[in-house]
Amino acid sequence: MADPQVVLPSNHTVEEAYRVLGISPNPDGSLTREIRIPMVNATPYVDPTKPAPVALSKDVISGHKVCMRLFRPLNPPASRKLPLIIYMHGGDFVLFSATTIVFHNFCNNIAAQIPAIFVSVEYRLAPEHRLPAAYDDAMAGVFWVRQQALGIHGHGGDPWLTKYADFKRVFLLGSASGGNIAYHIALRALNFNLQPLRIKGLIMNQPYFGGVRRTRSELRLIEDPYVPLYVNDVLWTLALPLNATRDHEFCNPTTLGSDFGRVKKLPRTMVKGNSGDPLVDRGKRLVKLLKANGVEVVSKVVRGGYHGIELNSATAAQKLYDSIKAFVLSTD
Repeated sequence: MADPQVVLPSNHTVEEAYRVLGISPNPDGSLTREIRIPMVNATPYVDPTKPAPVALSKDVISGHKVCMRLFRPLNPPASRKLPLIIYMHGGDFVLFSATTIVFHNFCNNIAAQIPAIFVSVEYRLAPEHRLPAAYDDAMAGVFWVRQQALGIHGHGGDPWLTKYADFKRVFLLGSASGGNIAYHIALRALNFNLQPLRIKGLIMNQPYFGGVRRTRSELRLIEDPYVPLYVNDVLWTLALPLNATRDHEFCNPTTLGSDFGRVKKLPRTMVKGNSGDPLVDRGKRLVKLLKANGVEVVSKVVRGGYHGIELNSATAAQKLYDSIKAFVLSTD
């Protein structure tokens, strides 16, 4: 059922949004997706016949049948354990994969530069699996990491994690919809005893949030070429539970109601945005909410740019890598 709050500009249609996204609906409610950005295999070892990868990667499956791609530096330091970053990719809940080349390269580069161990979660996509399915899968990834930590003393933990990861320095990182997922699983994690894991930080890069009432940045950039408002509205109708509006808490974090007690317990948080992104005001509102609840927040709004700029610009990507590295290394 369509979101009753979707009011598309008269010169746009839902069918046009589907064409822009490269998707087409099937009679059973699923989507056929064009693969516009290629996917790549993991690189678990250095192949002497090919250029050396920036980092090594391999695919694993959790006991909950959630797939994950692990990343580690080529030459991890022998003298210390590395921060562990649990990553959720972008794609507006509807598109892409942990194996999509741009997200694979993103994890490769940060794993090498911090250096850190990465666990990139392959979560289920909407509308075949509407929210909270992506949150459930991401949380299953967190539980799997905890199982690896508990396996340190001879219980069969994954050697990349048990040998190199510091389970007391865990960070949740997400881009766009992945930022939304990271936020919600950071809140969920507060309900569980995850020892010996310690989630030390939450990092949201251009987080994907919304709401019924338009923000100034949404109206200012209503025809943005990267996240036009009519496409954004359609994406939310695909991602949210049936009959939910964009003021559902999955979309609008300011509508948690009386549950802000959990927000107060969130770890140190970084929120990065670009002034040229229609969603930038959503990030600013979240920062205001977090600060009002006593959360330590590092807020970075870069002038100009656009949504997903780090996927197309090496300069923007490097600045993002540097800011994430600085946040991780400065978080005790």
